[in-house]
Amino acid sequence: MRFLEQFIEAPLAETFGWALLHSLWEGSIISAVLAGVLLVFRSPRIRYAAACSAMFALAGGFALTVVLHTPAYVPHPLNISPNGFHTWNLLSDQSVSDSWNLNLSAIAPWLSPFWMTGVFVFCLLRIASWASVRELRSRGVCCASEFWQSKLAQLSSRMEVTRPVQLLESCLIDVPLALGHLRPIILFPIGLFSGLSVIQIEIILMHELAHLRRHDYLVNAVQRLIESFFFYHPATWWISSVMSNEREHCCDDVVVSTIGNAHEYALALIALEENRFSSREPALAVTGGNLMKRIHRLLHPSRSISALAPLVAVAILIAAAVSMAGLHLGPSKQLSAATKVPLSTSAKSSYSKWIDEDVVYIVDDAERAAFVSLASDEERDHFIAQFWERRNPTPGSPQNAFKEEHYRRIAYADKHFQTPSGALGWRTDRGHMYIVFGPPDAIESHAKGRQKPFSTEIWLYRHVEGIGDNGFITFIDRTGRGDFRLAPGNPLNFAIGENS
Repeated sequence: MRFLEQFIEAPLAETFGWALLHSLWEGSIISAVLAGVLLVFRSPRIRYAAACSAMFALAGGFALTVVLHTPAYVPHPLNISPNGFHTWNLLSDQSVSDSWNLNLSAIAPWLSPFWMTGVFVFCLLRIASWASVRELRSRGVCCASEFWQSKLAQLSSRMEVTRPVQLLESCLIDVPLALGHLRPIILFPIGLFSGLSVIQIEIILMHELAHLRRHDYLVNAVQRLIESFFFYHPATWWISSVMSNEREHCCDDVVVSTIGNAHEYALALIALEENRFSSREPALAVTGGNLMKRIHRLLHPSRSISALAPLVAVAILIAAAVSMAGLHLGPSKQLSAATKVPLSTSAKSSYSKWIDEDVVYIVDDAERAAFVSLASDEERDHFIAQFWERRNPTPGSPQNAFKEEHYRRIAYADKHFQTPSGALGWRTDRGHMYIVFGPPDAIESHAKGRQKPFSTEIWLYRHVEGIGDNGFITFIDRTGRGDFRLAPGNPLNFAIGENS
């Protein structure tokens, strides 16, 4: 559990969480566009290209969102408090939850571990499936007869397949299928050569060769990988089904254009289905997709558009609108990077000063990342108000003792700890410690002398809430001009022990 908590608090978890949330509306819009393309175009090649583009756009959009939402942290000196505690932030744990903690910012980081677990499980299943398919190359197989080997060579030349293709008979499959990309093979069920006519077997071989010529095995592998990463999104599975169906339609059209007889090809598919004993299809098989729809499309090409396409397009557009509306309820990280106004511009100088100067020592990483991502002044003003309210010792009261004390400490540090070189007091080590821990209970000053080559100051804190008692912080002036720095050793030289 401790590891999970540490992962949730990491910026990477929040980045992937927001990318997952954004992928909901991104995938819905991509699917809606694809549905529109399917509604307009009847060519399987255009429909297949559109489905492939949609699948790759889903992955590309997710990757781009991750890049845009990766926080760019600017290192701030001494932006760490002793022993890893942000002393003044302890008050926020005692305050009541507010809307800022209840929005999607709190949910997003928790999505990452569940998503990674799902990806891991699906990848294991894909690897197991791949290993099972790979076994088909060597288990229960025998070479086809010389007649069909030579016939396959002739058909390969006719189909313009330049790679050598091996033809094997297998007792582990029920339908012909093509395997491999670099060393492709075509597997035929044992006995099928004697169960179909020569022309029907040639047609089936041509269909598998069409898959090899189009490099469908490689595209199919990438398709399954993207499915594993976006298993949670219904659009992924719909796009994948479109890809699989249109891939078979493309191969059907290649074969029909080669033999010039759609009726003969449909008869070959029907004959193959009659010889089929189960529906298990571990790879690219000639019976892939909806066989009856394929046959109907071949015999009646003018009626190939599904009546459900308009309904699918409308349903996906509604889903996209709902997803975008839901994300709009969260902080403005949902906006694209192009609409965000960087805090470094002159128009946002006051907000930059607030995050980089006023609260630089008390703001935590999650709050900084959330504030930097905001896009409008209204959101930034709301964030700042909530920031102080979370630290208000008396929540809801107009007087905020924490805020007043914090700015008093900044003013005191600027007045008393400014260096001779002109550095503002809040930027110095003593100013940092004063702002974080407040006035010390005692200060020991030791001037430079024979036994002390440098002037030193030792600040004593009898009690620091959330850290301990009798803490010491030592500062050393190595320049001799009043420029005190933290003593080396511990990053802040803060030791908890008995008073000496």
